[in-house]
Amino acid sequence: MADHHPHPDPRTAPGQDRPLPDPRPAPDGAGPDGRPAPEGRSGPRLGTTRFPVNVDAALREAGWQPGRWDIKLAEEWADALRAHHSPAGHRHSVFPAAVEAWAEFGGLRLTAPGHGRQIAPATLRFDPLAGLHLARTLGDLGRALGTELAPLGEEGDHQAVLAMDVEGRVYSLDHAGDWYLGKDIDTALNTLVTGSRPTRLTTA
Repeated sequence: MADHHPHPDPRTAPGQDRPLPDPRPAPDGAGPDGRPAPEGRSGPRLGTTRFPVNVDAALREAGWQPGRWDIKLAEEWADALRAHHSPAGHRHSVFPAAVEAWAEFGGLRLTAPGHGRQIAPATLRFDPLAGLHLARTLGDLGRALGTELAPLGEEGDHQAVLAMDVEGRVYSLDHAGDWYLGKDIDTALNTLVTGSRPTRLTTA
């Protein structure tokens, strides 16, 4: 995917007429750096009713199970992203929310069951190096939204790149535009696996 220059309005989503979540950290529960602490997590979430049945089934078919946590792989990816510089000097952001998502879902390849509610779901591959050469694109969108973005993986065969911001919200970037998938990885997985139509980010 070639770099493009999105200019989303961080306040609204077209067709929805409602504000996107405020990317500024909430004062309550903030960590020592002023950002909200990641729900006290230092490892995987273990809830047995965390996902809807069809999403849970797709995840387990791909090899996920409660307690999955490959922090070594996540740290290797973090190092690779930090070391990468685009020809113009752009660099990737790496932060705890993304590292946690890589540790839990990294390496999985999900195939959604069924045809999707509103759109055909694509195969998902969780590998942040799919966005290695998109430091500029992710940086541009992150600045437009008032946050930072890190790559998560991709939809289909290079069809779209998945990214996460510092608060854990998930986005998809493709040739048609930039899309908001959900307030966290769980919501985004539900959107992607069930074929629900995501919210398109406004462009100026």
